[in-house]
Amino acid sequence: MSEQFQNRRAFFAVAAAFLAMVLNSAVVAAAQAQPGSQQAMDFANRQGYTSIFDGKTLAGWEGQPGLWRVEDGAIVGETARDMFAPGAFPNTFLIYRGVTAKDFDLKLEIKVEKGGGSGIQYRSSVGTQPGQAPGKANEGRDPRWSMIGPQADFWFPVNEQAKDYSGQLYSQNTGLGTIAWRGQVVHSLAGKAPQLVGLIGDRGKLGAFVNDGAWNQYTIIARGGVILHILNGQLMAVLVDDDPASSNNVSGLFGLQVEGVPCKVSFRNLWLRKIN
Repeated sequence: MSEQFQNRRAFFAVAAAFLAMVLNSAVVAAAQAQPGSQQAMDFANRQGYTSIFDGKTLAGWEGQPGLWRVEDGAIVGETARDMFAPGAFPNTFLIYRGVTAKDFDLKLEIKVEKGGGSGIQYRSSVGTQPGQAPGKANEGRDPRWSMIGPQADFWFPVNEQAKDYSGQLYSQNTGLGTIAWRGQVVHSLAGKAPQLVGLIGDRGKLGAFVNDGAWNQYTIIARGGVILHILNGQLMAVLVDDDPASSNNVSGLFGLQVEGVPCKVSFRNLWLRKIN
C-alpha cells in the first residue's frame, strides 16, 4: 500500500469521525431541547407601547354620534333597531385620528355581545368601496365613518358561518373580501389571486380559543408585507403580501367597527407600538 494512499485513507477516517461527532452532538442537542421552551409573550407587557385610549374619553377618536361611548373604562359601540331605518344593517367605524402606521404591534381586548360583529381596522383609509353609492347615517353607513383596508375580524356567533370569522383577515370595502380565513397562511402577489400556502390548524377547532360574549386578547403584528393575527395567544391567520401596490401594504389609520343590529362591541386596553 502506497504512502499516499495511506495518508488519504487516514484523512477520510478523521473526517468521518469528525462528521459523526458533529452529527451526534446535534442529535443530543435536539433531544435535550424542550419544545415550546421560548418565553411566551406577556400580553400585559406595555414596554415601548403607547396607549391610544385614555380609558375615560373618546379623545382622538371620531365616529357616528349616538353610537359610541365610554363605559367602565372601555370604548363601547352599540346599535339597536330603533336607531335606524327599517331593514338597515349598520356597518360603521370609530376612527382613531391620533396616528398612522404601517409597521406596528397592536394589543387590545375586545368583546362582542347581543349579535352582529366587529373588527379592528389597520393600514386603512376613510371612504367607501369604489363604484358603490355612499350609505346614509340613518342606515349606519355614513361614508364619513366608513373605512377601507385590512381588518382583524371578530364576530358574535349569530350563525354557523359567523362562528368561523373571528381571527380571519378581511379586506374591508375593497371588493376582495376574506383574504386569509382563520387557520390559513396566505401568499399574495401582484396580479394574481391570493394563494393558500399552509394551514395553522382546523378553522372550526381554532374557534375553541374564542371567548364568545366575553373579553378576548387580540394582537396584530404587521411588518412589511407580513401580517399576523393572534387571538388569546393562538395564531389565527397569516398573510404574506408581496404586492407593493396592495391596499394591505400602506401606512394608514386604525379603527373599531360595529356591524349589525342589535350589537354591542367593547374595547379596552388599546396599546400600540409603532415601528414606522
